[in-house]
Amino acid sequence: MKEHEMKNIRNLLFIGASGAGKTTLAEQIFYLTKASNRLGRIEEGNTTMDFDPEEIAKGMSLGLAIGYTNYLEHKINILDAPGCPDFIGDAIVALQAVENAVIVANAAGGYEVGLELALEQIEDRKTGIVIVVNRMDNEHSDYDKTLELIAENTDVKPVKIHIPIGKESAFEGVVDVIKRKAIKGGMETEVPSAMLDKMEEARMHLMEAVAETDEDLLNEYLENMELPEEKLIAGLKKGILSGEISPAFACSAGTGEGVLALLKGVINYLPSPAEANTIEVLSNNEKSSLICNPEGDLLGYIFKLYADPGMGDFAYVRMFSGALKSGMEFYIPEKDAKDKAGTMYYMLGKNRNDCTEIAAGDIGALLKLKNAKVMNSITSTASKLSLVPIELPTPTTWQTLKAVNQSDEDKIGTVLQRVIAEDPTIRYELNVETHENVLSGMGEQQLQLVLKKLKNRYKVDAILKEPRIPYKETITANSEANYKHKKQSGGRGQYADVYFRIKPTERGEGFKFINSIVGGVIPSNYIPAIEKGLWETMEKGIIAGYPVVDISVEVYYGSYHEVDSSEIAFKIASSMALKDGFKKAKPILLEPIHELIIIVPSEYMGDVMGDISTRRGKIMGMEQRGKKQYLTAQMPLAEMYAYYPALKSFTQGRGRFIQRFSHYEKVPEDITQKVIAAWQDQTNE
Repeated sequence: MKEHEMKNIRNLLFIGASGAGKTTLAEQIFYLTKASNRLGRIEEGNTTMDFDPEEIAKGMSLGLAIGYTNYLEHKINILDAPGCPDFIGDAIVALQAVENAVIVANAAGGYEVGLELALEQIEDRKTGIVIVVNRMDNEHSDYDKTLELIAENTDVKPVKIHIPIGKESAFEGVVDVIKRKAIKGGMETEVPSAMLDKMEEARMHLMEAVAETDEDLLNEYLENMELPEEKLIAGLKKGILSGEISPAFACSAGTGEGVLALLKGVINYLPSPAEANTIEVLSNNEKSSLICNPEGDLLGYIFKLYADPGMGDFAYVRMFSGALKSGMEFYIPEKDAKDKAGTMYYMLGKNRNDCTEIAAGDIGALLKLKNAKVMNSITSTASKLSLVPIELPTPTTWQTLKAVNQSDEDKIGTVLQRVIAEDPTIRYELNVETHENVLSGMGEQQLQLVLKKLKNRYKVDAILKEPRIPYKETITANSEANYKHKKQSGGRGQYADVYFRIKPTERGEGFKFINSIVGGVIPSNYIPAIEKGLWETMEKGIIAGYPVVDISVEVYYGSYHEVDSSEIAFKIASSMALKDGFKKAKPILLEPIHELIIIVPSEYMGDVMGDISTRRGKIMGMEQRGKKQYLTAQMPLAEMYAYYPALKSFTQGRGRFIQRFSHYEKVPEDITQKVIAAWQDQTNE
């Protein structure tokens, strides 16, 4: 396959709401440019990008797919991200791999939740923002209204490059306001006379927007009230890169009208990797800039893994600088490890085209890397470069995962790591306090998809259930305890006698063991056994089966027997004395409290604040940002497990939150008694 220079490559990420037509648009592009010899349809399950069995079954994108086409001597790489909010991680990670984030909006959909979420993800990103208003042939389609809603609700200011000719069933093409030409069926023609005024008005707005990004252009525009086409296009590209201009296009992916015009606009007006060649990097862990070029320092980025049960793991790679060639050894700074580029492909959905190198500015795939993972950098072995890490959203959904069949328990860990490696927002961790394997992510659909992949790809059945809360046990008063362990049943007996003073410590101070034995009433060689007995008992819990924290135990007196005393006897006496003294010291349960930042449209604040109160939450503050309220609150983890579905319900899907652990607090008495009773029932079974 022909290698393309950086200036002849365009990298696009399609993001937006489910149902906006992103996958259909990609399909139409591949068909019209002859990258594909048939036009696939989502309802028939035969599109290029939605090839995974789970996607075909659900009729929607569930993971990032990549494809490419060659058109007018340019290579156009297309990344198609899922519109469902549960899978937003793919879009966040892929943004760094492209120069242009293409927001695909439904012309008849209004300001949809998925559109809003996509626009939020590109805030403050150093990526060009392009608006494509799709489904112009749909009933109630409205190009102008769609752009107005985006402008009203965000800081994005769309500027029309194309204006539609007709709408709904009468949509028949677009007018390119820069070229002053109509494009119908992919062919240029004269602008309809009825649209000349509208075209000139849009062109004037475009020139004003471009002129405002550059002082020289502004002076020229004010002097001549016109910008030459060459300067207009150069200024447009510069404005897109700086985020000051967001070009807007119109099309119908269903009929294909406007799609080739869009591609020509992508080639003519959007920045290439050569024009967006200065990127922010880390050099020796310090932020700096790198000018990317084909012969420059090697730097690439792995933005997606796909586990193919037959072929192995594919790593989707964007090369920024230098060329990665087959057989080349490279370094992964995030892992402090080396890897080797073996078989390489240009990917068109699941279809592969062999290549021998991935050049600067281009996107391809590597097969069966040993160490590299998503969000890893690719550099030369002697390099000090790496990419600036991406901040991912925190989990909003938690479930424990367990194999249905005992025979799969050993296997599930290995295959699960392959599945979740495809989505960096999914985490799988052992909770050391509850001894449960907890799967967390962005939503229920995302976690259910993990189960389906385990079953369909690796024949492993698994179940999800709500995790236990990692409560802790502690005390609020002082107590004293004594336990004498004495057992005689012929032969050598068991004897140990301990006296404890038990006190609470400051929250977070942990456990303190104090040895105050004098006069040898307990020999020093038994003191470690006493402490070990305490540790083992605290780890198992006393009143509800949860770890004991923040107490001090002073052993101040006791006795022993020359023959019958032993380490095991003192461990038993220590454990029994602690249990007795703990129960007399007004024990309580502590629960984890998380800090949340809840982001909701202002009109839903009343419902959200009321719901927080019902969940034992505390509102700590709020801040207005645009049309959104950022509400800071604290909430018990026990109340958070079911919070995300409720928040989406209150806000019609427009609310979201980020969270982090804050501290432990006392559990209310009524809840404590329920937890204790549940534990006692379990232990008595």
